[in-house]
Amino acid sequence: MPVLQVGEHQISDYDTYWIRRAIENAALRANQPHFAFVDDVYDGIVYYLEHKCSLRLLQIEMLYTRIRHTLKRIGCEAIANAIEIECPPITISLERAATEAGHGYELAFYQILQTEMLTLKELGAREVFFSEMRESVLILKQAEEWHDDCDQLEGDILLWLRNAGTRPQRQGFRIRCNIEKIKA
Repeated sequence: MPVLQVGEHQISDYDTYWIRRAIENAALRANQPHFAFVDDVYDGIVYYLEHKCSLRLLQIEMLYTRIRHTLKRIGCEAIANAIEIECPPITISLERAATEAGHGYELAFYQILQTEMLTLKELGAREVFFSEMRESVLILKQAEEWHDDCDQLEGDILLWLRNAGTRPQRQGFRIRCNIEKIKA
């Protein structure tokens, strides 16, 4: 399947459940909650991505143009007009945000994260994964080894994500967050 371009992010090796969800949500918005062709449209789009799309990099907007076109061709213009862009989960590097903010500038770090999450939400992202928590804390604390202050900052970052409305959940080395209700 092609790599998806969502804003500045490129996503490869993704699941496609979010395409089905976008079609189902469009059917609900079009007041057609029992849309019988969800599976057919979904299967057709996935087939296109797996076998027919000649692009190596596909803009998410171009994919949704294709989905709208498909829905209109089968006579489902109301659903086509109601579809909103959704995209697969995106991974955000906390280390990159900490490096961009600079040593000891936690406030700038949080502002960078908030801006990035709001931008991704506008582009159709519902969930993000944050990676490299340990590395980001070490950068912000200007430390080479983990110490008690690092534990405190890690807890503060998780609390900030919770207060921002993301409901963070640890999944191994990553943190999964839902950004649908993120506060501006």
